[in-house]
Amino acid sequence: MHPARKQRLILVVLLVALSSVAVGFVTYAMRENMDFFYAPSAFAAGEVPFEKRIRAGGCVVPGSIVRDEDSLDVRFAITDGEAELEVVFDKILPDLFAEGEAAVVTGKLQQGGYVRADQVLAKHDESYTPPEVAETMVNQASCHGDAKI
Repeated sequence: MHPARKQRLILVVLLVALSSVAVGFVTYAMRENMDFFYAPSAFAAGEVPFEKRIRAGGCVVPGSIVRDEDSLDVRFAITDGEAELEVVFDKILPDLFAEGEAAVVTGKLQQGGYVRADQVLAKHDESYTPPEVAETMVNQASCHGDAKI
C-alpha cells in the first residue's frame, strides 16, 4: 500500500472513532437530562419508574389543593379524565395556578405513589393548554368540563 494512501486510511479510521466517541458522550448526556412525559393514567397503570425525573400533566382537580399552614408545602391532584395523580410541591406556586386549570409538573415519583414536584407550570391564558396536556386529553372533557380540547 502506498504511504499516502495508508496515511489517509489511518486518518479516516481515527475520525470515525473520535466521531463515535463524541456521539456516545452526547447521547449519554442527553439521556441523563431528559424528562419523559406521562399522563396520570400511566401512573395508575404502574408504567412510571420510581425516583426518575419525569413530567406529568393534566387538570388540577377541584377541591384537591391543600396547603400546609407551617410551610410552603402544597398537595394537590391532577387528572387526565381517567385517573388522578397526587402531587406534593414545596415552593411558591405560579400566579395562574388554580383548581380546574391545566398544569404540568416536573419531579420524581415516590414510593407512596405521589410525585414530589420541583417545578409546576400553569397555563398562561384562557386559550392555551400545554401541548403535553392537550395530547393526553384529546378525547376527554376539558379542564373546565364544558368543551373538548
